[in-house]
Amino acid sequence: MRAGSIPIGPRPVPRRAQDDVWGDDRDIRISSSYAPVGRLTPVDGGYRLTGRWSFSSGCEHATWALLGAPVVGAKGRPVGFLTVLVPRSDYTIEDVWDVVGPRGTASNDILVESVFVPAHRVLRNYEQAQLKGPGQQVNQGALYRLPFGAIFTSTVTAPVIGSVSGGYESYVSLMKERVRLSLGGGRFTEDPFAQVAIARAASDIDATVLQMDRNLRELSELAAAGREIPMELRLRTRRDQVRGTERAVAAIDLLFKTAGGNALRRGNPIERAWRDAHAGSVHVANDVERALAMYGRGAFGLTVEDNLV
Repeated sequence: MRAGSIPIGPRPVPRRAQDDVWGDDRDIRISSSYAPVGRLTPVDGGYRLTGRWSFSSGCEHATWALLGAPVVGAKGRPVGFLTVLVPRSDYTIEDVWDVVGPRGTASNDILVESVFVPAHRVLRNYEQAQLKGPGQQVNQGALYRLPFGAIFTSTVTAPVIGSVSGGYESYVSLMKERVRLSLGGGRFTEDPFAQVAIARAASDIDATVLQMDRNLRELSELAAAGREIPMELRLRTRRDQVRGTERAVAAIDLLFKTAGGNALRRGNPIERAWRDAHAGSVHVANDVERALAMYGRGAFGLTVEDNLV
């Protein structure tokens, strides 16, 4: 890695902003909430930021935040969408994370009230989507040439798949010892319907892992070689990522349905996997129909413009 640019996830920022964050401590953590729900007003030397952002996972452990916001023009209408870097001293955190799962992310709200953001702490979303951000100009590391949309959405789906994979392993382990008290009794392992459920779930989990691994490997190889990443691959990555979530949720639904009444008890690993998978599936990155429609547009040769590709 060349000196001059350090990544924040797949979003690199100018050297001056890096010094602001890591000048004294290389272990600084940053949380994020990229939805453009704030309000940026241009002022001398930068912008004035106000807003409230939800779902900033791990924000209690971070001392900086990346926040999305539209730039408001003279007529009060958005004229551009940016991501801004804000220090902990400029925002407050409101503890609102009381959810069915995943509870451990502590994805609380961030509140900002009219703070100044210097111009060097700003990233233009369009430039990032086009792989033309400031980091690409000063650093040749492969990480900087990976599309934000592909990496961000994949990291949203990966925990869903992980939860379901863990739920599957728990299901197999627990059900091996189960003896039915109804439906004619007998060992659960001898039930052909249960055997089919396991096979279907295992196949769906494997399909999600194989497709996502293939896409991320191809993206990484192209980036490492300094070659252009085609839109076809970016769209395929999004297609398989949302289908991965869909398949994982279908797999845990199938297992949960056949696990019996004990799976309803809080603390049961199958119940936890079911909750976490469903909670993860409602993330904006897992909007299945929208992502699949984008793939269809691309397949028909139509233009696709979206920051999550």
